[in-house]
Amino acid sequence: MTVQLSSPAGMLAPAPYHHVSVATGSRFVEVAGQVAHGADGVPADLTGQVALALRNTAVGLAGAGASFADVTRLRFFVTEWSVDQMDSFMAGVLAVAGELGIPSPMPPASLIGVEILFEPGVRVEVEASAVVG
Repeated sequence: MTVQLSSPAGMLAPAPYHHVSVATGSRFVEVAGQVAHGADGVPADLTGQVALALRNTAVGLAGAGASFADVTRLRFFVTEWSVDQMDSFMAGVLAVAGELGIPSPMPPASLIGVEILFEPGVRVEVEASAVVG
């Protein structure tokens, strides 16, 4: 296993992500911000956008010979963010977690509220860092 995830005692709990990742390997993979563009356009709801952005991130990881098992860190940028949207956000993660092999809890993650992303209607962007073999 190239990535070991943990949450040492004394860190915020419960959290839907681990606080620490330790990776060994020879190749670093960075997946640029992926959004919820799909064959049918961009979903209107936050849950659908999170799920599709994660699917697109998985495509990027696979293209580099990696998967979510190799991810050391995730960054989520979300427009119009407020804490009352956490259930909708996490529903998007849970909708694809099994399909994409996203660990539970997730690798260390940041959710950053931003004013705007590159295109109107796009509410979520995901970046992933990974280490493989």
